[in-house]
Amino acid sequence: MTACGGDKDVKPVSGSGTALKGASFTVGSKDFSEQIILGRMTVELLGANGAEVTDKTNIKGSASTRKALESGDISMYWEYTGTGWITYLQNTKPIADQREQFVKVAADDLAKNNIAWIDPPAPLNNTYAFAVRKDKAEKLGVKTLSDLAELSRSKPNEATFCIESEFSTRDDGFPGLVKAYGIKAPGDNVKMLDTGLIYTETAKGDTCNFGEVFATDGRIPANKLVVLEDDKHFFPVYQPALTLKQETLKKYPALKKIFAPLAEKLTTTEMQKLNALADVEGEDPEDIAHDWLVDNGFVK
Repeated sequence: MTACGGDKDVKPVSGSGTALKGASFTVGSKDFSEQIILGRMTVELLGANGAEVTDKTNIKGSASTRKALESGDISMYWEYTGTGWITYLQNTKPIADQREQFVKVAADDLAKNNIAWIDPPAPLNNTYAFAVRKDKAEKLGVKTLSDLAELSRSKPNEATFCIESEFSTRDDGFPGLVKAYGIKAPGDNVKMLDTGLIYTETAKGDTCNFGEVFATDGRIPANKLVVLEDDKHFFPVYQPALTLKQETLKKYPALKKIFAPLAEKLTTTEMQKLNALADVEGEDPEDIAHDWLVDNGFVK
């Protein structure tokens, strides 16, 4: 599928809309709603600035998407700092400070792989988290993961968990979390579920009180859940930034000016709303992306 500037009545982001005239890009994304929405925003914004754009969003898996960028099959896609730092640069310990983590991953990926990360990244953080029903959190007095650890010792019957199978074995998942916070989690208190079920079962409160979630997932507010603060900064930061080969950015420096204003508006709360439109309301990511760009003055 190809999307060009003439497909919709679009208003250029900068200048006369010719900043990228003559340029051709192929945009990729991973295969979940947030990524497809970000990818579709990118397709439309490039077209609004005069580029010819081929849409290859919705690639299955992180590894395949990154490989497509490295091979030149796609020109750019949005990647997360935590994924870049741990998966591609093969570090084991995340950096707690968001800005420091971004600067380091961007510098190292550029030096080792010639991949550029457009600065600034979006302020949203799509990290692992634990969520609980809002009324239950108030009743139990838990706001942080340290509070949850204390609850697991004082009221172990209330400290019940729903998690994914992969999360149950990862060092940056449940085993590491339990160790870092001193959480008491006997096997009977932990249930393994598919991702979608975790949100609904946590909302019901029968199978578990605390569910493993992704912080920008729209099903968090939709199910009246609240996220516990990771007060010891155990989980890596997952801020998205547009990634592309350094030679592409050098050839088209206008890309930074075009995408920086967009990135700055993508907060965790804003992304939750957009993800909810896709995952809860069932809207098309292409429509969600277009409407958001219009509402925020990027296109008309």
